[in-house]
Amino acid sequence: MARIRVLVVDDSVVIRKLVSDLLAEDPDIEVVGTAVNGRAGLQKIALLKPDLVTMDVEMPELNGIETVRSLRQSGSRIPVIMFSTLTERGAEATLDALAAGASDYVPKPANVGSVGRSMEQVREALIPRIKSLVPRPGLASVVGGVLPPRPAPVTLRRPVARPQGGHRLLVIGASTGGPEALSTLLAALPPLPVPIAVVQHMPPLFTTQFAARLNRQLDVEVTEAAHGQVLRPGTVCIAPGEFHLEVVSDTRGLVTRLTQDPPENYCRPAVDVLFRSAAAAVGGSVLGVVLTGMGADGAKGSRNIVDRGGAVLAQDQHSAVVWGMPGAVANAGLAELVLPLGDLPAEISRRLVHPHVGGSLSNAMNSAVAGGAR
Repeated sequence: MARIRVLVVDDSVVIRKLVSDLLAEDPDIEVVGTAVNGRAGLQKIALLKPDLVTMDVEMPELNGIETVRSLRQSGSRIPVIMFSTLTERGAEATLDALAAGASDYVPKPANVGSVGRSMEQVREALIPRIKSLVPRPGLASVVGGVLPPRPAPVTLRRPVARPQGGHRLLVIGASTGGPEALSTLLAALPPLPVPIAVVQHMPPLFTTQFAARLNRQLDVEVTEAAHGQVLRPGTVCIAPGEFHLEVVSDTRGLVTRLTQDPPENYCRPAVDVLFRSAAAAVGGSVLGVVLTGMGADGAKGSRNIVDRGGAVLAQDQHSAVVWGMPGAVANAGLAELVLPLGDLPAEISRRLVHPHVGGSLSNAMNSAVAGGAR
């Protein structure tokens, strides 16, 4: 079985060796070369044709952002994982790289007491991402130490007729590939009569920068969620890194609650926590959307939504960077529709702005089955 061939691009000799050594320990991965900057990296990519590239953000001659942009402009779809620092500047640069076409990112170890702990920290973050972005049949693609379930045929859930205007909340979950998917989805939505709560798997500072960037780019108000924030229709709040985001109902309406309860699915914030709380707060009046991401976070929360009479939509395999999270929801039979990213805004609008269950739904479901099976 062919191993996953990885090229390591970083101007730091220490990082190049650390990453190369820890990847070489995995029997499913082969480090085929290293490069000291983006310009050399482009040359090595053309020569070695790796399956995936790890790349520093800040490098001399040609930085990581410019390198990713050059790759995408040339038509290359090779997965690229950025290494970024856990600083405000690093977060902003990483979001620039994701906007340029990078697939995902891994924070460089910071404030770690030993080289061994540094390697373990990078290994835990990097190897599951590599195996998710470059799947190989038969590989032990372990995410958070748990083997993913065997894929099952997509089974769509039969839509439930809901009263017009019955929705009160839209909740969205995403991980790998999520920043760009969320940007695309939110930009295409019309003004909505309900608030939007989002969990995107990101560390602190990154969620702050991501919310601020979306707020600048979109015609809708986007904030990083604060504890006790009243959710207003048409606005978006994003869970802060290292805090679970819950939605509760009180005399003021729908209100956020932030906690540092233990991680779920190895994540904090976790999509399951948001979805579960939304189902408890508004019952069948919630619409959930699960976007690209590795793992299965959101599947249990989707079950909570469905059991309370709400609805869940999932992004299809063809348009997702990684079909882990939406695939888990679809394969469990919890999604009413499995749609390409480009079709989700219209479906969300149909349900929230002009909610009805009409005859056109069967056609949409047929196309969704085809899309989800690709």
